[in-house]
Amino acid sequence: MGKLPRCAAVAATMASLLASAMLPSLIEADGAPPVPHGISGMDKCLACHGTQTLNTLPANHTGFSNDICLGCHTSTTVASKPATTPPAAPPVTPSQVDNCLSCHGQPGLSMTFTNGEKLSLYVEPQVFTASIHGEKLVCMDCHNSIVAYPHPKVEISSLRGYRVGQYEVCKKCHFVNYTKTLDSIHYALLSKGDANAPLCTDCHGAHAVTSPAKPRSTISQTCSRCHENMFTQYATSIHGKALIEQDNYDVPVCTDCHSSHTIEDPRTAAFRLGSVELCSSCHSNEKLMQKYDISPNVVKSYLEDFHGRTVALVDRQNKDIWVREAVCTDCHGVHDIQKVDSPNSPVLKTNIAATCGKCHEGATPNFPAAWLSHYEPSPTRNTLVYAVRWLYRIFIPFMLVGLSVHLLLDFWRTITNR
Repeated sequence: MGKLPRCAAVAATMASLLASAMLPSLIEADGAPPVPHGISGMDKCLACHGTQTLNTLPANHTGFSNDICLGCHTSTTVASKPATTPPAAPPVTPSQVDNCLSCHGQPGLSMTFTNGEKLSLYVEPQVFTASIHGEKLVCMDCHNSIVAYPHPKVEISSLRGYRVGQYEVCKKCHFVNYTKTLDSIHYALLSKGDANAPLCTDCHGAHAVTSPAKPRSTISQTCSRCHENMFTQYATSIHGKALIEQDNYDVPVCTDCHSSHTIEDPRTAAFRLGSVELCSSCHSNEKLMQKYDISPNVVKSYLEDFHGRTVALVDRQNKDIWVREAVCTDCHGVHDIQKVDSPNSPVLKTNIAATCGKCHEGATPNFPAAWLSHYEPSPTRNTLVYAVRWLYRIFIPFMLVGLSVHLLLDFWRTITNR
C-alpha cells in the first residue's frame, strides 16, 4: 500500500469534519491519493497501515478509524482508470481469516532485533498453503501470543533468542516427538546453554513445512546444515552416491542410523555396541542383499569370529563398557563407506593390513590372512579351512558314535558275564 497523505486536513476527527472549514480546502490543495489496490476483503485499513507497520501513520492521525480512512481515500486502483473498472481482489488464502497475510504477505516486511539482526516477516501465501500445515492451522495456532493489533513488542535481543523462545510451540500438536527430543544429544546441548543446538524449525522449517522424506535426500541435506563435514563424506560414499545420484531409497540416510528425534550421542559406548545391530538391519535382510549381490550372512560371520563374539558378550552384560574389539565401522568407515572393491576401500586386500594395524600395532602384510573376512569357507575359497571343517563334521560324530557303541558293548558284556 502506498504512503498515507501528509495533509493536515485529516488531523481532525470524523466527528468534527462537518464543523471544520479547513478540511475541504486542504484536501483540494494536496488531494487524497487513491488506494493503489483493491479493498475487497482488505477494508480494515489499519490492519496494514497501523502505527507499527512499514507504512506508518503520521502522529496527527492517531485515533482515526477505518471509516475515516475511506472517507478521504477512494478505492480506485489507479487515478487515471475509469470508475467503472472494478479493483482486482487479492487471492483468497486460508490464513486470511485473521488478516495476517494482509501484512505478512508483503515482501520486504521484517523485524530488527536490538543486536541488529533482522527476521523476515514475509510469508509467501502459496508456499504456506502448500505446506502440511496450510489447510490445518491458522497463524495464531502457533503465534498464540499475538491476539490483537498492534502486536506486543518483542523483548528479545537476537534472532536465535527469538527462535529458542518459540521452541516449545510445536509440542502442542507433536507431543510424542517433542518428548523424544528430550532424550537426544541436541536437547542435552540446548539444556547446557548451547543456543546453536538444533530446534524443530531448524530441521522442519517454519512456514514451508513439508514431508521430510520427499524427496528422501532432503533428510541428509537438512542435517548437512550443521554437519557439513559428515555430509561431504557421506555424499562420496557408496550409500550417499546411490541416494543423491540415483535417488535410491534402499540406502540409509542420516536418520536411519541416528534416528529422527531420539538422537543418541554417537561417541558413547552404548552407541558403539549398537552400531553392529544398525548395520545388520540392512545387511541381514536377505531379500535386499540379493538385490545387490551381497551376502546376507556378513553379520552372522562377524558374530562368529573373535571380534563379534566379544562384542556380543559385552553387549549382553553391560552396554556402558567401551569395547576395543573391532565393530563394523572400524573396518568399513562411518560416513565414508566405500564399495569393497573400490581402490579407496579400507578392506581392499592392498589396504586391509593398514586397517588392521590401527588396532594391531605392527601388523605385517600377511597378518590379515589369518582372518576369513565375511566369506563362508568353500571348495574354491579358503579350501583348507573348508576341508578341516568337514573333517571335524565327519570325525567328531564318528568318534561319538564309536564311543557310545563301545560303552554299550562293555555294559552288555558285564551283564552277561554275571
